[in-house]
Amino acid sequence: MFEISPTTRLRRSPFFEATVKEGVTGFYPYNQMLMPTGFGDPEAEYWRLLNGVSLWDVGVERQVELTGRDAARLAQILSPRDLTKCAEGQGKYVALCNHAGTVINDPILLKLDDRRFWFSIADSNILFWSRAIAAERGLDVTIVEPDVSPLAVQGPKAEDVVAAVFGDWVRELKYFWFREVEIEGIPLMLARSGWSKQGGFELYLMDGTRGTDLWNIVREAGSPWDIGPGNPNSCERIESGLLSWGGDTDDGTNPFEVRMGRYVDLDVPDDVVGIGALRRIKAEGPARHQLGIVLDGDAPQPSHATWYDILQNGRKVGDMTNGVWSRRLERNIGFALISQACSPGESVELAKDGNQISAKLTDLPYF
Repeated sequence: MFEISPTTRLRRSPFFEATVKEGVTGFYPYNQMLMPTGFGDPEAEYWRLLNGVSLWDVGVERQVELTGRDAARLAQILSPRDLTKCAEGQGKYVALCNHAGTVINDPILLKLDDRRFWFSIADSNILFWSRAIAAERGLDVTIVEPDVSPLAVQGPKAEDVVAAVFGDWVRELKYFWFREVEIEGIPLMLARSGWSKQGGFELYLMDGTRGTDLWNIVREAGSPWDIGPGNPNSCERIESGLLSWGGDTDDGTNPFEVRMGRYVDLDVPDDVVGIGALRRIKAEGPARHQLGIVLDGDAPQPSHATWYDILQNGRKVGDMTNGVWSRRLERNIGFALISQACSPGESVELAKDGNQISAKLTDLPYF
């Protein structure tokens, strides 16, 4: 047994106490916070997400807020996606890149108004990055991490639960759009979004003292649909082809290699960070691409905690960046970040723990 020593460097989310009461069994660090990783019954949690409705503490999805006269300009400088048509109340999936065109985060950009934006980030320090770029360009913008913590309601019955709390108008909310709301004095931004392909919403809590209150409101409203606790599910996200920045990317991964090319607009202004490199990469063609990989054999293997070499004719051609036992396919599956010379349908071998396992490449997503 071991314990995590108390430290202010590793923060709890506003929903921490609620997850402890629900019987959380593990956490991992994400954006210097504790993220729940399960509640003791992985199979039940998976099928709840697939068939019902699941409640997630995703307060680790921190916000980087840009406000001020140059907020919109900085948002565009940081984003190689054209934001000129992004409306107030709309979100956009973006690939933040460094000057070499490497993906350093893949947040959702939320436009609150013309002078206020949030980047809802993955696990890397975009607060420092944004401040550095703003200072370098001499921009009039304030950049902070606001008191905002998302709570996700995911699954095919999520809409019914959220409608029971806020009203049937939520059924008309478009994907990645959001609206400011309040429930029992708790201020929120309610967005149709979430890190699953099963449908759902994220409730951006804007008062960190009310986390348990919000959890309990949603928990009670969801009881007719048998709502229960969960977390971003590795099996469902791999089956659904969802990228995990930092897990499925390395220090040289560009957007075109991981199916994010459609979120890159090469005609954005020249001052957008990394756009020159991205234009060159597109013109030359990326060296790798992301495919699915299905391993031979019908015995479940442990989920991946590291990358493994993919071989073809004895030569390394790529890496398997994640792996999981698919409960729907009843096969071991994952993602391959692999040479452009390799195509779906081809046979390869996976070098794992001193063994070579036969496998086949496939398109993504699986479902």
